[in-house]
Amino acid sequence: MLKTALLLFILLPISLLSQGWLPAGARSNSMANASVALSDAWAYHHNPGALAEVTKLSVGVSYENRFLLKELQSQGFVYIQPLKKGVISMGAQSYGYTNFRTFRGGLGYSMKLSEKFMAGVQMNYQSLRLSEMYGSKQTVTAEFGILGLLTEKWRVGMSVFNLGRAKLSSYQDDRFSTVMRLGTSYSFSEKLTVVAEAEKNLEYPIRLKVGLDYMIAKQFFFRAGVASQPVEVTFGFGYKMKSLQLDLGSAYHQQLGWSPHFGLTYCRK
Repeated sequence: MLKTALLLFILLPISLLSQGWLPAGARSNSMANASVALSDAWAYHHNPGALAEVTKLSVGVSYENRFLLKELQSQGFVYIQPLKKGVISMGAQSYGYTNFRTFRGGLGYSMKLSEKFMAGVQMNYQSLRLSEMYGSKQTVTAEFGILGLLTEKWRVGMSVFNLGRAKLSSYQDDRFSTVMRLGTSYSFSEKLTVVAEAEKNLEYPIRLKVGLDYMIAKQFFFRAGVASQPVEVTFGFGYKMKSLQLDLGSAYHQQLGWSPHFGLTYCRK
């Protein structure tokens, strides 16, 4: 109990400063969340521009338990619907527990601007609740992302979360996080994709991340990654069935321990 209280004392201020955006999706989590240049349903939480490449209806749910503490659980959801022109999307994420909970939910639209360039925008409703004593705060934020195909194998993506720097409170000019991400992915073959990314939260130094996605056997994938500041090592596995993809894995922080994650995604054939 003492250990849990101490960890919450350390982690809750960090959560408050980084409020607004948290990564979601087990595939991304297994690759150190270096996912801004990946085109799958979970791009909703990483780069709305990359959703323009999704061509089939997709629905997904995810779960992460940070440092094995029930107070630091995260649940994610995505729904992607391709149209004749463009892709509409909706999703949500909840993080925390009764006395500290953040929520983000929104709608987005993505489209191809040319054969090798695509963009997307997203509007989010966000809320922060910090016990009954301190109440809650709600706001609306905007997100923008682009994806460029340099070659058939090489992609570059960029996204900006909370473009307008929405305020959290007037005290010390607290604001919901603004997060900028720039990254790339390169497919060496049909089996191996390597990703790299730089993430800049305005409250923290640049965080560098690299990861890989390797198909060990038909329909079975191994993933791994590493991130800096703080240093975190990640790994995971994926199994792709006819219309379902199951992903699971964990991240490891040297001081705080393990953070297991799980995801299930349906893609209509």
